[in-house]
Amino acid sequence: MVMKAFLIDMDGVLYVGERPIEGAIEMIDLLNERGYRYRFVTNATRRSRSAINERLERLGFNIREELIFSAPLATIRYVKSCTAEPRCYLISTGDVYQDFEDNDIILTDEDPNFVVIGDAGEDFTYLKLNKAFRFVLGGAKLVSMEKDQYWMSSDGLVMGAGPFVAAIEFATDKRATVTGKPSEEFFRRALEDLGMKAEECAIIGDDLFSDIAGGKNLGMKGILVKTGKYRDDLLKKSKIKPDMILDSISQLREYLMKRS
Repeated sequence: MVMKAFLIDMDGVLYVGERPIEGAIEMIDLLNERGYRYRFVTNATRRSRSAINERLERLGFNIREELIFSAPLATIRYVKSCTAEPRCYLISTGDVYQDFEDNDIILTDEDPNFVVIGDAGEDFTYLKLNKAFRFVLGGAKLVSMEKDQYWMSSDGLVMGAGPFVAAIEFATDKRATVTGKPSEEFFRRALEDLGMKAEECAIIGDDLFSDIAGGKNLGMKGILVKTGKYRDDLLKKSKIKPDMILDSISQLREYLMKRS
């Protein structure tokens, strides 16, 4: 299996909570030393790209901000491709709104043409969801920055945006456009950002559906790591077959060393 470049999931692959995965920092250093091209791909919608980069630096990773390709960035490119004047009703939390404002996206709760939903955590409320429901019924396009069922936090599994998006879909009988993983649109844009073809790349992730299936559907190789939200029972019953299964991203070193 020849791999010239990598798309690397972050949460659960590089770190869990505020703890780096053992050997992950050294693995990224090795990719740099060997001249491999890569992008960090994430469905994280609670932090702006600059905040994600600051967090990685705090955890000990030496990463440039432009190497991070996030679901909010993909969403911004999508809404801009749809109209010259996107007006978004954004449901999320943290400082992710800064990515939208920095890219001249109007954020509003009056007559939006897009309803954009990310992981709002405890900021999901009935009032916000009902307002989104009304906007979608009124003609606004429903956009889901991610549709993950759950993710692994430092204190256990946490619901993602997926269940809340599903509620609006059910209530409006409208399907959301997913701009983050596992959408083909996300992976195409990430590959464009990387400047590589799908068959030259591998996706490294802890999620069979969002990471492995999403990448393989576009022709990439899929490398599943047994960290983060990896579950052995899901792997056993899934029809999704990774090309490689590693205990952690640090084990990729063995593959790279064999190719030296």
